[in-house]
Amino acid sequence: MKRFLPVMPVLFIILLTASCKKDSSTTTPPTSINFATTLSGANETPANVSTAYGTSTGVYNTTTKILTLSTTYTGVTVTAGHLHKGDPGVSGPVEFPFAVTASPIVFTSSALTATEETDLMENKYYVNLHSSTYPGGEIRGQLTKQ
Repeated sequence: MKRFLPVMPVLFIILLTASCKKDSSTTTPPTSINFATTLSGANETPANVSTAYGTSTGVYNTTTKILTLSTTYTGVTVTAGHLHKGDPGVSGPVEFPFAVTASPIVFTSSALTATEETDLMENKYYVNLHSSTYPGGEIRGQLTKQ
């Protein structure tokens, strides 16, 4: 028994260390973030009376830095479509043109730069669909994190 007593503290420390769990309050950032918007003429700058409307949903992969969007619309013949940079109610430059404008428009970006990612997270991009009736943009929707 006397030989076993000096080993007891070592065994206690081993058991105590083995039973410790990783702190569960540490959270891992999400690998994907969802975005969505509704497109309308009322959202254009300046607003218009178009009865066309649409929706755009997307997923941003924080690992690959790639944004994928799917945009559907009705009531408009689209001549061009883009993802612009601009705050709500503010016109901004085209950042990403859509190669295909038939509904549904499916867009996949290249890897976003750090600045583009920051702008996306701050909801500074909007989907804009143009027509011959409204060449500056017929329907628009601000992408927002969901």
